[in-house]
Amino acid sequence: MRIEDEVKLDYSDVLIRPKRSTLGSRKQVRMERKFEFRHYDNNEEYHYQGIPIMASNMDGVGTFEMADTLGEKGIFTCLVKTYSVGELVGYFDEANAPSWRCQYVAMSIGVKEEDEIKFRNVYEQVGNKLKYVCIDVANGYSQRFIEYVKHFRQNYPDLVIIAGNVVTSEGVKQIMDSGADGVKVGIGSGGVCDTTETTGIGYPQLAAVIDCSIEVKKYGGFIVSDGGVKITGDISKAFAAGSGFVMLGSLLAAHKESMAPIIRKENRNYRELYGMSSTQAMTKHYGGVADYRTSEGKSILVEDRGPVKYTLNKMLGALRSTCTYINAKNIGEIHKNSRFIIL
Repeated sequence: MRIEDEVKLDYSDVLIRPKRSTLGSRKQVRMERKFEFRHYDNNEEYHYQGIPIMASNMDGVGTFEMADTLGEKGIFTCLVKTYSVGELVGYFDEANAPSWRCQYVAMSIGVKEEDEIKFRNVYEQVGNKLKYVCIDVANGYSQRFIEYVKHFRQNYPDLVIIAGNVVTSEGVKQIMDSGADGVKVGIGSGGVCDTTETTGIGYPQLAAVIDCSIEVKKYGGFIVSDGGVKITGDISKAFAAGSGFVMLGSLLAAHKESMAPIIRKENRNYRELYGMSSTQAMTKHYGGVADYRTSEGKSILVEDRGPVKYTLNKMLGALRSTCTYINAKNIGEIHKNSRFIIL
């Protein structure tokens, strides 16, 4: 046992300091960002152009309906893992599907043998319409996970692989050495995640993003900050800390596109949001919590928020405002133009 005495900060511990800005209007801020991935199957000048926000692969967030609404604005979605092969093939291979669908949507899988079989079945039917895969586990430090990412890269050399989760530079190094393009960062920080309370494991999200972004740049990769975003200002702080993408769960939940049923309570409409390691999720998808494990998530009721487009407008407006305060002409400049002050 040893104690690390270096202070690790979270989003609530800091503010971004304003500075002189030449931007006269929020309209001048460019929201889209371009990325070049380590692995890709063409020679275009850049491989991705869009708003670097990502919908989480949670029930009630990573739905087809959410992906289509976000995709129209150039925002990315990692689909929930629980769609069937038929549903996924129908989605990616749909006649007259919008051209951007293959650019802003990833299929999500775990590390079981059936996950790889499922992916292969979808990929063989839709081909290069499926460009991204999110290999998602709670513990990205597992050797089994690292070997799985390496194996997956060998079998699919041109796919963009996003893998995680980890919270340290060591974890980033292992995943990038295994062939990933991007790393999901965050353990215990999600709004409906109980990992820290249940296990004592975790890491303040801001500190994790800072540490991991430094490491991933050595590989020409990117990180996806996953968790800890409670308010729109936290999105800006995640970009300021070095995130390539910011993944959102709770902020996108309880909208019409979540497809979660309405729950009527005290004359108000609610929708349920739960963590994917919660009792609710494991009961729904796997028949219950296995004897050898425990729930590491919780369930909450969120008041119905209506169509997600209104939330997106507020969210993107807030990001534009952040940029005008620090003279950032686009989201990519938030990182280099930011200075944190500790509260």
